[in-house]
Amino acid sequence: MNRAERIAIIAPRFSESGTVGGAETLLNQLAVRAAAAGRRVTLLTTCAQNHFTWQNDCPPGRFRAGGVEVIRFAVDERDVAEYLRLDAAMNRREPLTPDDEERWIRNSVNCSSLYQHLGEHGADYDRILAGPYLFGVVYFASLVHPEKTLLVPCLHDEPFARLGIMKKLFGKVRGCLFNTEPEREFAQQLFGLPDSKGRVVGMGIPSFEADAAAFARRSGMSKPYVLYSGRREGGKGTPLLCDYMNAFRERTGRDVKLVFTGSGPIEAPPELLPHVVDLGFVSEQEKREAMAGAAAFIHPSILESLGIVLLEAWMARTPALVHAESRVLRWQCEQSNAGLWFRNYPEFEAELLMLLERPSLRDALGRNGREYVTREYSWTSVEQRLFEALDNL
Repeated sequence: MNRAERIAIIAPRFSESGTVGGAETLLNQLAVRAAAAGRRVTLLTTCAQNHFTWQNDCPPGRFRAGGVEVIRFAVDERDVAEYLRLDAAMNRREPLTPDDEERWIRNSVNCSSLYQHLGEHGADYDRILAGPYLFGVVYFASLVHPEKTLLVPCLHDEPFARLGIMKKLFGKVRGCLFNTEPEREFAQQLFGLPDSKGRVVGMGIPSFEADAAAFARRSGMSKPYVLYSGRREGGKGTPLLCDYMNAFRERTGRDVKLVFTGSGPIEAPPELLPHVVDLGFVSEQEKREAMAGAAAFIHPSILESLGIVLLEAWMARTPALVHAESRVLRWQCEQSNAGLWFRNYPEFEAELLMLLERPSLRDALGRNGREYVTREYSWTSVEQRLFEALDNL
């Protein structure tokens, strides 16, 4: 076994405050844990903070964040209109030519100065971790030294995954670190990825305790509520969640509130808006307390490679309600026996009523969730899987 001492980790965005997406949070946490274990880690990222505009909000250069050296690189100029045109065509399931695919990835978020850094300093790194797969900066960076690159793809079934260029990417890199077994199985199905090129690693969730009554005390909430945390957008299923909650209130007469943490506009029927509580970005403790007091944590997305907020909700002993079309979230519920899944509105209504009316069931599912996360997603377990993959894959 050759220990990988010098590691570069490539993520599209980095924020010391933690206000970035799940994939970047995962990569940042892997960087922190590897550095804490005595490995020399450099995180390579862009100067962007906003995942809609990708403007260079931060200056390029080096700085340290904890035990990790961070280097920011400026985002290149790009033809946004061309990128959006091809992106929309893919979302309509229209086939793209190889030239179209190349134009799409070249007009994605790219950093030629980052690629130059890897070309000049590749010998400084034993391993390069890069993710998620669908950004130009990750795609082209991974192809600079594919023989030492481990992709952290955060892969799910979406049009981008079926591009010919992605089959090329997954075929060339040294290997992949997956978040769950369904994600690995999907890569095997899609790209013919052999077992020898993949490991399931995941992300550690710290153990915590949260007062289940604290959020209600602080906010004056006197009614039961359900919670969603993360980005609010169609790809995450939040408009569907709002429609379902509006129908639930109207059909059942139950005064159940819908609480959001995170970012983005809330697309909800006007009659639901008085019963929506938008907390925006909150501290980790406030989020945990809101999770602990919720009747259920609802995750309506079907496009996930790992439900990080789902794991956090289980650590807070809160049961989950997820969309059945998400093979990953449903798998997490099946493995943990800590959540239910719905295919349509009638199932959503029946399951949410069950959780509201049966506190013993709710408590049992919550306990199962906490036990599952403690067993499978402690940092001790995740680090063991991570370091084995870094050194042996």
